[in-house]
Amino acid sequence: MRIKSIFLSLLLLTALSAGAQKYITKTGYIKFYSASPLEKIEAHNRQVNSVLDLATGGFVFKVLMKSFEFEKALMQEHFNENYVESDKYPTATFVGKVINIKDVNALKDGIYDVNVEGKLTLHGVSQDVKEKGTFEMKQGKFIGKAKFNIAVGDYKITIPGNVGNNISKTIEVTVDITLDKANM
Repeated sequence: MRIKSIFLSLLLLTALSAGAQKYITKTGYIKFYSASPLEKIEAHNRQVNSVLDLATGGFVFKVLMKSFEFEKALMQEHFNENYVESDKYPTATFVGKVINIKDVNALKDGIYDVNVEGKLTLHGVSQDVKEKGTFEMKQGKFIGKAKFNIAVGDYKITIPGNVGNNISKTIEVTVDITLDKANM
């Protein structure tokens, strides 16, 4: 796991060092939502790191799992200790690219539909993902938004039988980030 963190940090630094075509945030936002017949669970994380390379479409996320905040402290404790095992798997990452980056005009305010592909690593498991989202170019910043679902079983997250009806097997993930031009 330490090697993955070092690799991702080097990837982020490399992405930043290339200059003016890079956009970055350390305060992105991710929400996840689980709706089941017995309970609705929602968590928010406002410490999401991300880098976008306009020249290549390269797109990277790093999320500290312990930064998710829940309405109830007990939910947060169970999430970190029992489900995502944050001490063992402290981060979730996405390494991929915006496939249609050439359709995005960084010089013109507007909303652009984007297609993103890459590897999402969560709970020590990597899965290929393809999702749709939008980039809004507004006053020199990129505002990225997406909403998609992940199956917890795909990432070997086990839901104990005694709470199986409390947690959905599919989690809705909402991403909302504002990327600023990297100053080099």
